[in-house]
Amino acid sequence: MTEERNTERRYKPKKKLRKGRVFLTVLLLAGLTIGIYSFLQYREGYNLANETKVKQDIDFEGDAWSKGERENILVLGADSGAGGKERSRTDTMMVISWDKEKNDVKVISFMRDIYADIPNYKSYKLNTAYYLDGVPLLQATLQNMFDIPIHHYALIDFRSFESLVDILAPEGITMDVEKDMSEKIGVSLTKGEQQLNGQEILGYARFRADGEGDFGRVARQQKVMEALKDEVISIQNVSNVPKFIGAAEGYIQTDYSRKDKVIRIMDAIVSGKLEMDKMTVPVPGSYYDKNYSHAGDVLVIDEDQNRKAIEDFLGE
Repeated sequence: MTEERNTERRYKPKKKLRKGRVFLTVLLLAGLTIGIYSFLQYREGYNLANETKVKQDIDFEGDAWSKGERENILVLGADSGAGGKERSRTDTMMVISWDKEKNDVKVISFMRDIYADIPNYKSYKLNTAYYLDGVPLLQATLQNMFDIPIHHYALIDFRSFESLVDILAPEGITMDVEKDMSEKIGVSLTKGEQQLNGQEILGYARFRADGEGDFGRVARQQKVMEALKDEVISIQNVSNVPKFIGAAEGYIQTDYSRKDKVIRIMDAIVSGKLEMDKMTVPVPGSYYDKNYSHAGDVLVIDEDQNRKAIEDFLGE
C-alpha cells in the first residue's frame, strides 16, 4: 500500500510538467506565427512602396536633440509624384512636436501664403522655399522666422499618402465632412459623416474653394492628422499595422534611419491614445493681406507675435 502511494507521488509532477510544456509550446507557436505574418506583411508594404515612390537627395542637418526634450519633426506634403515632377510647392507644412515622457503631441501648421524672408532669395510665399531648394531651405526659413528647433523631417507626396491610408484602413476612415466638396480636388464629397478612402481623404484635406480658403484647408489637414493618429493606435487595425509600417518606411522620406523610423511608429502605437493639441500660424490678429507682383496674394505677418505664440504653445 505504501509503495502504491509513493508511485502516485512520483507521477503527479510529471503530469503538471507535461501540461506546462504543452502550454509553452502553443505559446511559442502562436508567437512564431504572428512574427512570420508580421514580417511578411511588413515586407509586402515595404516592397510596394519602393516600387512606386520618388526618391530625392536631401542634405538635411537637424538641430541637436537631448533625451527629455520635445522632439520636433518638420512634416511636409507635396505633389512631387504627379506627372513625374520632383520640384513642387508644399501644400502641407507642419511641425509635430512630441513629448514622449508626457505622451503629448502638439501640431503647428504653417499657412502656405505667409510672406516669408527666404535666405539668399527674394521674399516669397512660404511654400516657395521648398520649390527653390527643398527641405533644407524651408527648414532655414522657418528657423529664421520663428526660432523653432527642427530635429528631423518627414516628406511624403500625395500619391503615397493615398496608398498609406488605404493600407492602414482598407474600409476607409470615418470623417465628418462639413459641406459638399468637389472643386479642384479630384473627388466629389457630400456633407455628413462618411468612410473616406485614401483619395477621398486627401481631397478633403486639400479643399479650399470656399469662404475659409487656406485657413479652412489647414484646419482640415489637422483634423485628418488626428484621425490618422487614432487609426494607427486603434486595436481594430492591429493586423494592418505591419504592412503600414513597411509602406511608411518606404513611402515617407526622412532623415531617420530605417530602424528609428519603425521605432517611432511602434512608440506611438504602444503609448496608447496620444493627446494632440493644434495651432495655426499666423495666429489671429497677427497678419494682414497684401499683393505683390512677384508673389501674388500673401499674408504679411507679425513675426514677433507669432514667435511668442509658438513659444507659449510649446511651453518653452
